[in-house]
Amino acid sequence: MANAPTVILSGFADEAAIGKTADQQFSAFAALGLQYYTIRFVDAGNGVKNVMKLTKAEINKLRRKHDDYGLSVSSLGSPIGKVKLCDVDDGSANAYIPFKKYLKNDVAKACELAHAFETKLIRGFSFYHPRGTDPKLHMEQAVDQLGQIAEDCHRSDLTFGLEIEANLVGQSGDLLLEIYERVNHPALVLIFDAGNIVSQGVTADDVFRQYEVMKPGLGWMHIKDYRHPGPIVKVGHVDEGALKHFVPCDLGDSGHEMILRDFRDMLPKLEKQLKRRGIQGVFLDLEPHVKGGGQFGGFSGPDGMGVALRGLCKTLDYVGINYHLRDFDDILACRVM
Repeated sequence: MANAPTVILSGFADEAAIGKTADQQFSAFAALGLQYYTIRFVDAGNGVKNVMKLTKAEINKLRRKHDDYGLSVSSLGSPIGKVKLCDVDDGSANAYIPFKKYLKNDVAKACELAHAFETKLIRGFSFYHPRGTDPKLHMEQAVDQLGQIAEDCHRSDLTFGLEIEANLVGQSGDLLLEIYERVNHPALVLIFDAGNIVSQGVTADDVFRQYEVMKPGLGWMHIKDYRHPGPIVKVGHVDEGALKHFVPCDLGDSGHEMILRDFRDMLPKLEKQLKRRGIQGVFLDLEPHVKGGGQFGGFSGPDGMGVALRGLCKTLDYVGINYHLRDFDDILACRVM
């Protein structure tokens, strides 16, 4: 489409692989025509590990495979921020780690990994407030800690993306925008995820309203959707392990067509902002969960990832946003000699 803005397609490659081996993930993404992926869980030869647990030898092995498959990492799919904000027993199994230790060990490790995988983006979260409490009561502490994380990322020339998700302090667009404005740091951006909003029991109108609220801080998007099997009912605490109705973005209740049509108009300005921070462009990151999702990951299979990608491409074609998939020249460029 001439003169249409362009996004970069990516995805959580572990969702496409039954055994989560690197070769399964990379083969599926290469076959789908994708050149970028978000790294989260992977078996690099010593069992399935979260990216935060990879050894130097495993990192080097994955980097060599990137060359073989013509792939690059779009973002580090880290779990940073998915720990308790307060050391209280609230009936959840979420871990608590003293923040100074967390900053020194986990956040520093995430920054090292981002550099190792040559990405400028780290995905993260806004901490679990004690279950049953109002997240607003914990805003001050969350803002302070996320500000320190953003500063550490900034010192490493990286950008920290804060994903909207149930049960966290930043569980709504309104709360995330408040965090973004109060942290007020160039290394902090927001990640919109319509599926994570609508699964909390809200209508498409409210999903779009929350998207509009988040627009001043948007950095990139995760693409998944949810289709309620019955009446849409707003819920408080979400049992993430019980969510079973994720669908591709053209089949759900979120209204991706309306969201992406509006997003198209802000793409040129957003792309310029991101490129000033050394980021290639605006990523749409597939995280479909079409065969199941939970607190720390999801699964779609190679077939489900293909259906989800085609649903996204169809929606982008309809709203007038360009995207790139591999062509013959790309295949020649990464041909194994």
